[in-house]
Amino acid sequence: MTARQPFDSVVPGWWQQLVRSQRREVRRILAELVATRGLMPLLMKARNGGQWTLAEREEILLHLRRMAHLSPYLVALLLPGSVFFLPVYAWWLDRRRLNRLD
Repeated sequence: MTARQPFDSVVPGWWQQLVRSQRREVRRILAELVATRGLMPLLMKARNGGQWTLAEREEILLHLRRMAHLSPYLVALLLPGSVFFLPVYAWWLDRRRLNRLD
């Protein structure tokens, strides 16, 4: 037996599932942010007078796509009062999914 088991028996199962899913999403967001670490040097290359190669352009597009997938998460978490807008945000995401299936 570990020291964690008595706590797990006290906490409801739905709460444990909520905490597990939140931790999973935090790990996913952090992994995506770490994957975009090389973006700034690539963007600054053109600013400093260099030229992007075709491979560098493709890498920039990949980084921008990764960031675009994260932006809804970050906007929902950074705005003041964003916790209160989470139900509206969930409704909006569901509405977008339904429109794409038509």
